[in-house]
Amino acid sequence: MTDMTTTPAGENERQPASRKVTGRGGGDAATRGRTTIADGVVEKIAGMAARDVVGVHALGSGLARTFGAVRDRVPGGSKSVTRGVKAEVGEVQAALDLEIVVEYGEAISEVARSVRENVVTAVERMAGLEVVEVNIAVSDVKLPDEEDEEPEPPRIQ
Repeated sequence: MTDMTTTPAGENERQPASRKVTGRGGGDAATRGRTTIADGVVEKIAGMAARDVVGVHALGSGLARTFGAVRDRVPGGSKSVTRGVKAEVGEVQAALDLEIVVEYGEAISEVARSVRENVVTAVERMAGLEVVEVNIAVSDVKLPDEEDEEPEPPRIQ
């Protein structure tokens, strides 16, 4: 595009329009590209946040905890932070489902509220995602005299 200017003699002369020069690549460096966060990352964040709440004994159903305890005993195995947590992660939002076991004597509604608040805060702060829902299923209550559902240790090592 060119601008028309008039010279003192009244002649029309074409001059190039000035261009505004921005830095290489244009725009803010922080906005170049995309960041994707895997479902497993959000599940780990949510699992750790839920376990931090007083009154939460464990995450996952009894069967999942039993299989997890066996897996934890296998050499090289590690504790599954994501047990009992399922996340659906989009580009800007996440939805979570948690299955928890509450300690006997704790108010289940209060524990669930605290878990929900802790999970939302942690995921939004660490992942930068808007948490649209946190569904909590209480699958069991841990009684004081109950032993944890772990298999007996092997006799021979």
